[in-house]
Amino acid sequence: MKKKILLVLKFAFFIGLGVFFIWWFQRKLTPDEKHEITNSFRSANYIWVFIAFIPGLLSHLSRAIRWRMLLKPMGYEPKLKTTFAAVMIGYFANLAFPRLGEVMRCGILNKYEKIPVSKSFGTVITERTVDMLIFFILFFLALVIEFQNLKDYVYNNFWIKFADKFNNFSFTDAFILFLFALIIIVFTVYFIFRKRIVASALYIKIMVFILGFVEGIKSLSKVEKPYLFVFHTLFIWLNYFLTVWVAFYCFEQTSSLGLSVVLSALVMGSIGIMLVPGGIGIYPVIISQTLMIFAIPKTVGYAMGWISWSSQTLLIIIIGLVSLVVLPLLKKKDDAKV
Repeated sequence: MKKKILLVLKFAFFIGLGVFFIWWFQRKLTPDEKHEITNSFRSANYIWVFIAFIPGLLSHLSRAIRWRMLLKPMGYEPKLKTTFAAVMIGYFANLAFPRLGEVMRCGILNKYEKIPVSKSFGTVITERTVDMLIFFILFFLALVIEFQNLKDYVYNNFWIKFADKFNNFSFTDAFILFLFALIIIVFTVYFIFRKRIVASALYIKIMVFILGFVEGIKSLSKVEKPYLFVFHTLFIWLNYFLTVWVAFYCFEQTSSLGLSVVLSALVMGSIGIMLVPGGIGIYPVIISQTLMIFAIPKTVGYAMGWISWSSQTLLIIIIGLVSLVVLPLLKKKDDAKV
Protein backbone atom coordinates (compact mmCIF):
# COMPACT_ATOMS: atom_id res chain seq x y z
CA MET A 1 0.00 0.00 0.00
CA LYS A 2 2.86 2.38 0.86
CA LYS A 3 4.50 1.76 -2.54
CA LYS A 4 1.21 2.38 -4.33
CA ILE A 5 0.72 5.66 -2.48
CA LEU A 6 4.26 6.78 -3.35
CA LEU A 7 3.65 5.84 -6.99
CA VAL A 8 0.46 7.90 -7.08
CA LEU A 9 2.22 10.84 -5.42
CA LYS A 10 5.04 10.68 -7.99
CA PHE A 11 2.51 10.60 -10.79
CA ALA A 12 0.63 13.59 -9.35
CA PHE A 13 3.87 15.52 -8.79
CA PHE A 14 5.27 15.14 -12.30
CA ILE A 15 1.93 15.69 -14.03
CA GLY A 16 1.45 18.72 -11.80
CA LEU A 17 4.91 19.94 -12.75
CA GLY A 18 3.98 19.68 -16.43
CA VAL A 19 0.73 21.56 -15.84
CA PHE A 20 2.67 24.22 -13.92
CA PHE A 21 4.95 24.90 -16.91
CA ILE A 22 1.92 25.19 -19.19
CA TRP A 23 0.28 27.65 -16.78
CA TRP A 24 3.54 29.58 -16.23
CA PHE A 25 4.05 30.13 -19.95
CA GLN A 26 0.41 30.91 -20.70
CA ARG A 27 0.11 33.56 -17.98
CA LYS A 28 2.98 35.54 -19.55
CA LEU A 29 1.24 35.71 -22.92
CA THR A 30 -0.79 38.71 -24.03
CA PRO A 31 -4.23 38.18 -25.64
CA ASP A 32 -2.63 38.94 -29.03
CA GLU A 33 0.07 36.33 -28.48
CA LYS A 34 -2.50 33.71 -27.49
CA HIS A 35 -4.38 34.55 -30.68
CA GLU A 36 -1.14 34.15 -32.67
CA ILE A 37 -0.54 30.71 -31.16
CA THR A 38 -4.06 29.64 -32.13
CA ASN A 39 -3.48 30.90 -35.67
CA SER A 40 -0.14 29.06 -35.79
CA PHE A 41 -1.87 25.79 -34.94
CA ARG A 42 -4.49 26.45 -37.63
CA SER A 43 -1.95 27.30 -40.30
CA ALA A 44 0.40 24.39 -39.57
CA ASN A 45 0.95 21.78 -42.27
CA TYR A 46 0.05 18.60 -40.40
CA ILE A 47 1.20 16.30 -43.20
CA TRP A 48 4.70 16.67 -41.76
CA VAL A 49 3.45 15.40 -38.39
CA PHE A 50 2.60 12.03 -39.95
CA ILE A 51 5.90 12.01 -41.85
CA ALA A 52 7.67 12.52 -38.49
CA PHE A 53 6.17 9.19 -37.36
CA ILE A 54 8.56 7.37 -39.73
CA PRO A 55 11.91 8.39 -38.15
CA GLY A 56 10.29 8.14 -34.72
CA LEU A 57 9.27 4.54 -35.38
CA LEU A 58 12.68 3.69 -36.88
CA SER A 59 14.47 5.03 -33.80
CA HIS A 60 12.40 2.76 -31.51
CA LEU A 61 12.96 -0.27 -33.75
CA SER A 62 16.70 0.40 -33.87
CA ARG A 63 16.74 0.68 -30.07
CA ALA A 64 15.11 -2.73 -29.78
CA ILE A 65 17.73 -4.25 -32.13
CA ARG A 66 20.56 -2.60 -30.18
CA TRP A 67 19.16 -3.92 -26.91
CA ARG A 68 19.18 -7.48 -28.30
CA MET A 69 22.85 -7.01 -29.15
CA LEU A 70 23.62 -6.25 -25.50
CA LEU A 71 21.68 -9.29 -24.30
CA LYS A 72 23.29 -11.76 -26.70
CA PRO A 73 26.73 -11.95 -24.96
CA MET A 74 24.84 -13.08 -21.84
CA GLY A 75 23.40 -16.02 -23.74
CA TYR A 76 19.94 -14.55 -24.35
CA GLU A 77 18.38 -13.96 -27.77
CA PRO A 78 14.84 -12.64 -27.26
CA LYS A 79 12.52 -12.27 -30.24
CA LEU A 80 12.68 -8.85 -31.89
CA LYS A 81 8.90 -8.43 -31.64
CA THR A 82 9.06 -9.00 -27.87
CA THR A 83 11.99 -6.64 -27.42
CA PHE A 84 10.33 -3.94 -29.54
CA ALA A 85 7.06 -4.27 -27.63
CA ALA A 86 8.96 -4.08 -24.32
CA VAL A 87 10.73 -0.89 -25.44
CA MET A 88 7.44 0.77 -26.48
CA ILE A 89 5.63 -0.25 -23.30
CA GLY A 90 8.58 1.12 -21.33
CA TYR A 91 8.35 4.45 -23.13
CA PHE A 92 4.61 4.49 -22.52
CA ALA A 93 5.09 3.91 -18.78
CA ASN A 94 7.76 6.62 -18.60
CA LEU A 95 5.25 9.24 -19.78
CA ALA A 96 3.68 9.12 -16.32
CA PHE A 97 6.21 7.52 -14.01
CA PRO A 98 9.90 8.36 -14.41
CA ARG A 99 12.23 5.33 -14.48
CA LEU A 100 9.27 2.92 -14.26
CA GLY A 101 9.62 2.18 -17.96
CA GLU A 102 13.14 0.77 -17.57
CA VAL A 103 11.96 -1.67 -14.90
CA MET A 104 8.78 -2.49 -16.78
CA ARG A 105 10.46 -3.44 -20.05
CA CYS A 106 12.88 -5.69 -18.16
CA GLY A 107 9.89 -7.28 -16.46
CA ILE A 108 8.30 -7.97 -19.85
CA LEU A 109 11.42 -9.77 -21.07
CA ASN A 110 11.38 -11.78 -17.85
CA LYS A 111 7.74 -12.76 -18.39
CA TYR A 112 7.85 -13.56 -22.10
CA GLU A 113 11.50 -14.54 -22.69
CA LYS A 114 12.52 -15.83 -19.22
CA ILE A 115 15.42 -13.32 -18.99
CA PRO A 116 16.23 -12.38 -15.37
CA VAL A 117 15.48 -8.75 -14.57
CA SER A 118 18.88 -8.36 -12.92
CA LYS A 119 20.57 -9.29 -16.21
CA SER A 120 18.46 -7.20 -18.56
CA PHE A 121 18.46 -4.16 -16.26
CA GLY A 122 22.24 -4.00 -16.48
CA THR A 123 21.97 -3.70 -20.25
CA VAL A 124 19.45 -0.87 -19.86
CA ILE A 125 21.99 1.03 -17.75
CA THR A 126 24.56 0.47 -20.50
CA GLU A 127 22.07 1.82 -23.05
CA ARG A 128 21.43 4.92 -21.00
CA THR A 129 25.17 5.40 -20.52
CA VAL A 130 25.83 5.36 -24.25
CA ASP A 131 22.92 7.69 -24.98
CA MET A 132 24.06 10.16 -22.35
CA LEU A 133 27.52 10.15 -23.91
CA ILE A 134 26.06 10.92 -27.35
CA PHE A 135 23.85 13.61 -25.83
CA PHE A 136 26.80 15.39 -24.21
CA ILE A 137 28.73 15.26 -27.48
CA LEU A 138 25.79 16.77 -29.40
CA PHE A 139 25.19 19.36 -26.66
CA PHE A 140 28.75 20.69 -26.82
CA LEU A 141 28.70 20.50 -30.61
CA ALA A 142 25.58 22.67 -30.72
CA LEU A 143 27.15 25.03 -28.18
CA VAL A 144 30.28 25.46 -30.30
CA ILE A 145 28.45 25.84 -33.62
CA GLU A 146 25.89 28.34 -32.35
CA PHE A 147 28.08 30.11 -29.78
CA GLN A 148 27.80 33.48 -31.52
CA ASN A 149 24.00 33.37 -31.63
CA LEU A 150 23.85 32.27 -28.00
CA LYS A 151 26.25 35.02 -27.03
CA ASP A 152 24.21 37.63 -28.93
CA TYR A 153 20.99 36.39 -27.32
CA VAL A 154 22.40 36.64 -23.80
CA TYR A 155 23.87 40.05 -24.60
CA ASN A 156 20.65 41.50 -26.07
CA ASN A 157 18.22 39.99 -23.57
CA PHE A 158 20.18 40.07 -20.33
CA TRP A 159 23.41 42.02 -20.49
CA ILE A 160 21.94 45.26 -21.88
CA LYS A 161 19.41 45.36 -19.02
CA PHE A 162 22.24 45.43 -16.48
CA ALA A 163 24.90 47.19 -18.56
CA ASP A 164 24.65 50.44 -16.60
CA LYS A 165 25.73 48.63 -13.46
CA PHE A 166 28.82 47.23 -15.16
CA ASN A 167 30.16 50.15 -17.17
CA ASN A 168 33.76 49.21 -16.46
CA PHE A 169 33.43 45.71 -17.88
CA SER A 170 32.97 44.44 -21.39
CA PHE A 171 30.57 41.55 -21.95
CA THR A 172 33.48 39.13 -22.43
CA ASP A 173 35.23 40.34 -19.26
CA ALA A 174 32.04 39.95 -17.26
CA PHE A 175 31.49 36.43 -18.64
CA ILE A 176 35.02 35.36 -17.67
CA LEU A 177 34.60 36.96 -14.24
CA PHE A 178 31.31 35.11 -13.75
CA LEU A 179 32.89 31.74 -14.59
CA PHE A 180 35.85 32.45 -12.31
CA ALA A 181 33.57 33.47 -9.43
CA LEU A 182 31.39 30.38 -9.96
CA ILE A 183 34.42 28.07 -9.78
CA ILE A 184 35.64 29.78 -6.59
CA ILE A 185 32.20 29.48 -4.98
CA VAL A 186 31.84 25.80 -5.87
CA PHE A 187 35.28 24.89 -4.50
CA THR A 188 34.72 26.99 -1.35
CA VAL A 189 31.34 25.41 -0.62
CA TYR A 190 32.76 21.94 -1.22
CA PHE A 191 35.78 22.58 1.06
CA ILE A 192 33.62 23.89 3.93
CA PHE A 193 30.81 21.35 3.68
CA ARG A 194 32.68 18.43 2.11
CA LYS A 195 31.81 15.96 4.88
CA ARG A 196 28.09 16.72 4.65
CA ILE A 197 28.20 16.71 0.84
CA VAL A 198 29.95 13.33 0.66
CA ALA A 199 27.40 11.86 3.09
CA SER A 200 24.38 13.34 1.30
CA ALA A 201 21.96 11.19 -0.72
CA LEU A 202 22.42 13.42 -3.78
CA TYR A 203 26.21 12.94 -3.79
CA ILE A 204 25.79 9.18 -3.43
CA LYS A 205 23.34 9.10 -6.36
CA ILE A 206 25.74 11.12 -8.51
CA MET A 207 28.65 8.79 -7.68
CA VAL A 208 26.50 5.71 -8.36
CA PHE A 209 25.58 7.24 -11.73
CA ILE A 210 29.23 7.95 -12.56
CA LEU A 211 30.31 4.42 -11.56
CA GLY A 212 27.42 2.97 -13.55
CA PHE A 213 28.48 5.11 -16.49
CA VAL A 214 32.02 3.70 -16.33
CA GLU A 215 30.80 0.10 -15.95
CA GLY A 216 28.38 0.60 -18.83
CA ILE A 217 31.19 1.71 -21.13
CA LYS A 218 33.32 -1.28 -20.06
CA SER A 219 30.52 -3.75 -20.79
CA LEU A 220 30.45 -2.65 -24.42
CA SER A 221 33.61 -4.67 -25.01
CA LYS A 222 31.46 -7.82 -24.81
CA VAL A 223 29.28 -6.88 -27.80
CA GLU A 224 29.96 -9.27 -30.71
CA LYS A 225 29.65 -6.67 -33.48
CA PRO A 226 30.69 -3.30 -31.99
CA TYR A 227 30.55 -1.53 -35.35
CA LEU A 228 26.89 -2.55 -35.71
CA PHE A 229 26.21 -1.35 -32.18
CA VAL A 230 27.77 2.03 -33.03
CA PHE A 231 25.69 2.17 -36.22
CA HIS A 232 22.42 1.65 -34.35
CA THR A 233 23.41 4.19 -31.69
CA LEU A 234 24.09 6.84 -34.32
CA PHE A 235 21.02 5.77 -36.29
CA ILE A 236 18.81 6.27 -33.22
CA TRP A 237 20.05 9.83 -32.71
CA LEU A 238 19.90 10.55 -36.44
CA ASN A 239 16.21 9.68 -36.36
CA TYR A 240 15.69 11.82 -33.25
CA PHE A 241 17.25 14.64 -35.27
CA LEU A 242 14.98 13.92 -38.25
CA THR A 243 11.81 13.98 -36.12
CA VAL A 244 12.63 17.53 -35.03
CA TRP A 245 13.76 18.59 -38.51
CA VAL A 246 10.57 17.28 -40.14
CA ALA A 247 8.46 19.10 -37.54
CA PHE A 248 10.15 22.37 -38.58
CA TYR A 249 8.41 22.06 -41.96
CA CYS A 250 5.01 22.38 -40.28
CA PHE A 251 5.53 26.15 -40.25
CA GLU A 252 6.78 28.49 -42.94
CA GLN A 253 8.84 30.49 -40.41
CA THR A 254 10.84 27.45 -39.27
CA SER A 255 11.04 25.50 -42.55
CA SER A 256 14.10 27.44 -43.75
CA LEU A 257 16.14 27.16 -40.54
CA GLY A 258 19.53 25.45 -40.79
CA LEU A 259 20.57 22.06 -39.48
CA SER A 260 22.49 23.63 -36.59
CA VAL A 261 19.22 25.15 -35.34
CA VAL A 262 17.58 21.73 -35.52
CA LEU A 263 20.49 20.34 -33.50
CA SER A 264 20.07 23.10 -30.89
CA ALA A 265 16.35 22.34 -30.61
CA LEU A 266 17.07 18.61 -30.30
CA VAL A 267 19.55 18.89 -27.42
CA MET A 268 17.59 21.56 -25.54
CA GLY A 269 14.33 19.67 -25.98
CA SER A 270 16.06 16.51 -24.71
CA ILE A 271 16.90 18.35 -21.50
CA GLY A 272 13.19 19.07 -21.02
CA ILE A 273 12.36 15.39 -21.47
CA MET A 274 14.99 14.52 -18.84
CA LEU A 275 13.57 17.05 -16.36
CA VAL A 276 9.89 16.12 -16.69
CA PRO A 277 8.63 12.66 -17.71
CA GLY A 278 7.95 12.78 -21.43
CA GLY A 279 8.67 16.51 -21.43
CA ILE A 280 5.00 17.35 -20.82
CA GLY A 281 4.49 21.09 -20.51
CA ILE A 282 8.17 22.01 -20.48
CA TYR A 283 9.20 20.74 -23.94
CA PRO A 284 7.18 23.36 -25.91
CA VAL A 285 8.46 26.11 -23.60
CA ILE A 286 12.09 25.11 -24.13
CA ILE A 287 11.63 24.84 -27.90
CA SER A 288 10.02 28.29 -27.94
CA GLN A 289 12.84 29.85 -25.92
CA THR A 290 15.47 28.10 -28.07
CA LEU A 291 13.97 29.27 -31.38
CA MET A 292 13.73 32.83 -30.08
CA ILE A 293 17.54 32.86 -30.19
CA PHE A 294 17.18 32.48 -33.96
CA ALA A 295 14.60 35.25 -34.35
CA ILE A 296 11.55 32.97 -34.45
CA PRO A 297 8.52 34.45 -32.63
CA LYS A 298 7.90 32.66 -29.34
CA THR A 299 4.29 32.00 -30.38
CA VAL A 300 5.41 30.06 -33.46
CA GLY A 301 8.12 28.25 -31.47
CA TYR A 302 5.59 27.31 -28.80
CA ALA A 303 3.16 25.90 -31.36
CA MET A 304 5.99 24.05 -33.10
CA GLY A 305 7.13 22.60 -29.77
CA TRP A 306 3.65 21.31 -28.99
CA ILE A 307 3.24 19.75 -32.43
CA SER A 308 6.67 18.07 -32.28
CA TRP A 309 6.02 16.78 -28.75
CA SER A 310 2.46 15.66 -29.49
CA SER A 311 3.39 13.71 -32.63
CA GLN A 312 6.05 11.61 -30.90
CA THR A 313 4.02 11.20 -27.71
CA LEU A 314 1.01 10.08 -29.74
CA LEU A 315 3.21 7.51 -31.50
CA ILE A 316 4.41 6.14 -28.16
CA ILE A 317 0.88 5.98 -26.73
CA ILE A 318 -0.58 4.21 -29.78
CA ILE A 319 2.19 1.62 -30.20
CA GLY A 320 2.59 1.22 -26.42
CA LEU A 321 -1.11 0.40 -25.98
CA VAL A 322 -1.13 -1.89 -29.03
CA SER A 323 1.92 -3.71 -27.63
CA LEU A 324 0.17 -4.23 -24.29
CA VAL A 325 -2.77 -5.85 -26.06
CA VAL A 326 -0.94 -7.78 -28.79
CA LEU A 327 2.00 -9.19 -26.80
CA PRO A 328 -0.10 -11.65 -24.71
CA LEU A 329 -1.90 -12.77 -27.88
CA LEU A 330 1.39 -13.46 -29.65
CA LYS A 331 2.55 -15.40 -26.61
CA LYS A 332 -0.57 -17.61 -26.72
CA LYS A 333 -0.06 -18.16 -30.45
CA ASP A 334 3.57 -19.22 -29.93
CA ASP A 335 2.60 -21.55 -27.05
CA ALA A 336 -0.07 -23.15 -29.22
CA LYS A 337 2.52 -23.99 -31.88
CA VAL A 338 4.65 -25.73 -29.27
